[in-house]
Parts: sequence; structure tokens; C-alpha cells
Amino acid sequence: MKLLNNMQLGSLDLKNRVIMAPMTRMRSMPDGVPTDLNATYYAQRAGAGLIITEATAISKGSLGYINAPSIYNADHVDGWKKVVNAVHAEGGKVFLQMFHVGRISHHDLLGGSEPVAPSSVPARGEVHTLSGKKSYSTPRALELSEITDVITEFKIAAQHAKDAGFDGIELHAANGYLLNQFIDSTSNRRTDNYGGSKENRGRFLFEVIDAVTKVWDSNRVGIRLSPSGLLHDAGDSNPRDTYGYIIEKLNDYNLAYLHLMNPTLPIDNHPEMEPDVIGFYGKLYKGNVIMNGGFTRETGNDLVESGQADMISYGKLFISNPDLPKRFELNAGYNEFDPNSIYGGSGAEGYTDYPILE
Repeated sequence: MKLLNNMQLGSLDLKNRVIMAPMTRMRSMPDGVPTDLNATYYAQRAGAGLIITEATAISKGSLGYINAPSIYNADHVDGWKKVVNAVHAEGGKVFLQMFHVGRISHHDLLGGSEPVAPSSVPARGEVHTLSGKKSYSTPRALELSEITDVITEFKIAAQHAKDAGFDGIELHAANGYLLNQFIDSTSNRRTDNYGGSKENRGRFLFEVIDAVTKVWDSNRVGIRLSPSGLLHDAGDSNPRDTYGYIIEKLNDYNLAYLHLMNPTLPIDNHPEMEPDVIGFYGKLYKGNVIMNGGFTRETGNDLVESGQADMISYGKLFISNPDLPKRFELNAGYNEFDPNSIYGGSGAEGYTDYPILE
């Protein structure tokens, strides 16, 4: 099956097209430093053609999750080195997914400071804090000079990822986080050069890409988009037009890949959202496409065989089946997934204790 064939991703040779999707697990140290247990977790899954790490904070002001990893200081770099070295020792390839949560946070997680966003528009929903669940804080709109500062933070984080030995990076511009917040009209109410038209709302994303590709060759930089996503109160008034523009402009960058997501929340009552993400948006992109969202061994292979996608990323299946590509190859059964152990915890349970085929 073509899903298990190797492929060239820029200058990287991937042993298959089964990609480990980025998944927040909240098992790093409280200061965001990855641990030896994290290294074991990722190394167990090095059979993937490419591992994309969980979303990793680029700065103190970008935090939104307890015990999630960061990449903004030397200790973070040293922690990630252990992870990268463990994956490489098992013959794997790994990209760091970088993000800024923007308004998807609370001032309790930010030392009392308000979250920042393109506009002072709060997101509906709740976030876990050390004192329990709380509604997202109303964010403060970024000043123009601060936008430049955040772009610099992305660039510095990209350099830190390089210092840690990663094979590349993925920019998380999906799921309602800061890059996505600038793109979407519902969260971006600015009236300056970063708001209004789709070109202005896309400006921040492309300036971040310009910054990180000064650190990495463009073919080592991927980007994740959720054009039909509603997660974390995301949404755009005309996503087909907005994301059509974004994706067609991405063709100018010779990136490693475009990582597209199927809707994670129902869009039945949102006719502006395109249900056929790969059919509508995928054909606009001229480079490598990773498709994510609810695929099985068979449906993932069908999409690759048809040429609509080059790779398929798997989330929950990779959590409970560290050796997923081998199970695909043998058409073996799967371990039962435990939904109660996805987030948090300090030990191996539900993290590194899922059985591997003998």
C-alpha cells in the first residue's frame, strides 16, 4: 500500500507516509522542560515517517496549558535535545510544532498578565488553571510594535528548535490559536494593516513564515491549517475566500508541506464552512499535503493512492499504538484507546505503557 511507501520531503527521506500528528499531552515539567519520559514516548513512535511534536510555546506570553512544553530558553532546548536524540537513535524524523495560544488562555497562566490577540475579543470556552477550570480571559489587542516582537519570538524559537537538533518545524496556524486568530474575521477586528481584508489578516502569518525561513530552509518548515475548524471559537465569515487566498500564497514559499485538518467539531449549522477540506483546499496547494482527521488505515491509503494527499497524520491511533506503521503493514489489531489518560499525569500510564507488537 502506498501509505507505507517511502517519500522525499524536501531533503528528508521519510520511510513511510504515516505521520504522527501533533497532540497535546501535558506531561512536561511545570516550567515547560521536556523529560526523559517524553523522550521515551516519542522514541516509541519513531516508526512514523515523521513525528510532529505536541504544540510548543514560543514564549512566556504564549502559554495556555499546564505542564505543556516550551522552547524559549536554554533548559527547554536541553530537554528537547533528549527527545530528538532518542527519536534519531530509533531511526525517526521529528519536527517541532511551534505556537502562541493568543486569547486561548487565562491571566492565571500568564503571571497575572492578560492574554494578547489581534483584537480584544474574548473566546467562548474554558481553560484549565491550577485552581480549576475558568473562562478564557478577555485578551488585550497587540500594539503594532508588539506584533513585531511576537514575530521575533517565533524566529528565536525556530533557532532554538534548530539548536535542539530537530529535522524541521511546523507552524501551528490552526485550531483557533494566535496565527489562526489573525486570519479569521471573527477574532480579528483590527482596522490597521493587520485587519480588514484577507490580505491584511494573512499578513502576520506570512511575516512569521518570512522570519522562520531565515533560520530554516523553507523545505524544513511546514504549516498546519484548519480552514473548516471551529475549535476554540475559531471561524471566518468567508473561509473559502480567506483560506483559498492563504493557501495559494503559500505556494510561493516551497514549504515542506501543508498540513490540513478535517473539522473536529460539527459544521452542519455553518454553511460557510467547506466539508470537503481536501477536495476544495487540497487541490489549491502545489506542494506536499498532509491530511488529518478521522482516517483509518484503509481510508488514509485511499487518499494517498488517489493522489489527493501525500501523507496522512494520525492522532489517537498513535497514542494507543506506538508501533502504528508496523500494525498497518501487518494489518494487525489495535490497542484499546483510553480517553481518560490523554491529558496530564506524571507517569507511564496511558502514555508509554501501551503494548508494542512482539
